[in-house]
Amino acid sequence: MFDKNKLKKIKLIVADLDGTLLTNTGEISSKTKEVIKELKKEGVLISFASGRLHSALTDFAEQLEIKTPIISLDGSMIKDYPRGDILFESYVPAKYVKKALAYADKFLINVALCHSDDIYYTEQNSVVPTITEKFGARFKEVPEYNGYINNTLEITMLSDFKDNIKHVRDKMSFPYSFGLTSSYFRSQRHNGIYYLEIRRKGCNKGKALKKLLRYLKISQAETAVMGDWHNDIYLFLPKTLKITLTNSLPELKRMADIQIPKDNNQDGAAEFLEMVLRAKRK
Repeated sequence: MFDKNKLKKIKLIVADLDGTLLTNTGEISSKTKEVIKELKKEGVLISFASGRLHSALTDFAEQLEIKTPIISLDGSMIKDYPRGDILFESYVPAKYVKKALAYADKFLINVALCHSDDIYYTEQNSVVPTITEKFGARFKEVPEYNGYINNTLEITMLSDFKDNIKHVRDKMSFPYSFGLTSSYFRSQRHNGIYYLEIRRKGCNKGKALKKLLRYLKISQAETAVMGDWHNDIYLFLPKTLKITLTNSLPELKRMADIQIPKDNNQDGAAEFLEMVLRAKRK
């Protein structure tokens, strides 16, 4: 059992979006919006910690009238909304972006460069917007990549040649490359397509949350976090109040202080938010 007095102390709630705050249709329910509106009257701040690009989060921030920095790309960037000031960014070194582009050309792999607001691709990689699984992202076609090497937060590569993707993954890893982390996986929506996502090493939602808390001068004990997936494990810092829904991974549920007996399509997030609101108004 958790100490219910913790709810009254909450000053910040940081939520994952997909599978947590959003329904499976990609919407924030009207009930969630209403409770968040009331929480803000009690001085509670709301923020997101998502694997999405920053630009794929701003519509939701606008809906909730959030005025708090947002964590995007699994901690690779913290960017203020709505001012747009960057609190933290972790760019892939230019030499490795060039190296990845050279491998993509050599092994006939589609490639795109993810910045904070847009994903850039060339005509040669025109298939990227249709089969890249980046929810809510803005894609922009550019004549060439030379002007977009810098400020790359993630290199996204995709191909139906599994061995080629795996070979590039190995070449972009230690000892051939330093300070990078890669994620290799098969598409769940596009049959026979394999992805490779390359970022700078050392970024995750948890480290970004610590930076955000220092900026806001809020302690972990005054923070509640909500998540459902593997990348949210880092978000579940030791002293935060940790919340899961029924659709969350078992590993997260074992770490949770509160397990809401509803999923993301049943206003599970709103149920926890109401718990905080009731505690604040006692």
